[in-house]
Amino acid sequence: MRNVEKKANSLGFLKHPKDTKVVVAMSGGVDSSTVAGLMKKEGYDVTGITLKLYDDAKSSKKNRQCCAGQDILDAKRVSQQLNIDHKILYYQKNFKKDVIDSFVDSYLAGETPIPCVKCNQTVKFRDLYAYSQELKADALVTGHYVNRIQNNGNAEMYRAADITRDQSYFLFTTTQKQLNFLRFPLGAMHKDETRKVASKLNLNVADKPDSQDICFVPNGNYASVINKYRPESFKKGNILDIKGTVIGKHDGIINFTIGQRKGIGISNEEPLYVVDIIAKENKVIVGKREDLFIKKIYLKDINLLSDVENFKEDLFIKVRSTGKLIKSKILINSNEAEVDLKEDEIGISPGQACVFYSKNKFGDKVLGGGWIARTVNKYLST
Repeated sequence: MRNVEKKANSLGFLKHPKDTKVVVAMSGGVDSSTVAGLMKKEGYDVTGITLKLYDDAKSSKKNRQCCAGQDILDAKRVSQQLNIDHKILYYQKNFKKDVIDSFVDSYLAGETPIPCVKCNQTVKFRDLYAYSQELKADALVTGHYVNRIQNNGNAEMYRAADITRDQSYFLFTTTQKQLNFLRFPLGAMHKDETRKVASKLNLNVADKPDSQDICFVPNGNYASVINKYRPESFKKGNILDIKGTVIGKHDGIINFTIGQRKGIGISNEEPLYVVDIIAKENKVIVGKREDLFIKKIYLKDINLLSDVENFKEDLFIKVRSTGKLIKSKILINSNEAEVDLKEDEIGISPGQACVFYSKNKFGDKVLGGGWIARTVNKYLST
């Protein structure tokens, strides 16, 4: 009897979709709901899982946030419509400890935190990953806009086809083991295509607006979050120019981020920008726009998705989710890195992420990244 070569299914497994168990992370939005619909349509054994991460803020009534309230109900309704199993995991304690507390600590240290990265790193790609394996799933499937390509036995991460929606910046902490287990069906699609697919699947969230604010920050008011968890942190202090001269007062460093121009409260002939925040001394440093240009970045807690050998040549970095790729030289030293920018970039802040990329025939490959610990520019070091 002639051996028949098995053909891989759409997720890369050498078995029929009905024999492939997948967990779909369902936030209640159009992206994850579309992924669940596609998996069901293709015949996979689908379980949808929604995480309840925080208790709804009464002041947030726009239903444009994720992982609470209306979104959980929407995820449940979509699951019922698709006739798939659906579970809700109550991760509020984990989320508070790993994401909210980290966010508050970072702000109080004068940094600009990115809680979405921490959320992916912890409750999503750590805790949900572990739970998916407990269910003996073959893969954890998400609605992130990022490409995943199998190459030489390992999965590689690339920027999405829709660069305006690309979420690779938020996934730099993903480990190789996690990436091998994850699948991202929307990586090759544009947002308008996703909505069209959702409409064809008759999903009632096809026209649902995207989440806008950080889920636990009502109406984008960061200071209100700090006030809720650390009310004692609002301490008055001095505002100084880059020469060290006191030129004003502030009501708390948490009201400022590096690069900020509005709300400083000091009149000047030229616009003033926040160029540094010295948390230990409760000082805010302001200067001209050119004082914001950064030439060197020092990183901590790096995560690599590529061998160090691949960092010998000039690569590219991103220092904000919507930013451009910046040609840079990256020197890896154990769990830290030093980045020399080949072109100046403005307003880079400790607490932000710096993500590494290289270019090849498949696109912009994610090599890893780290957290910005310190920056150096022409005038000062933060």
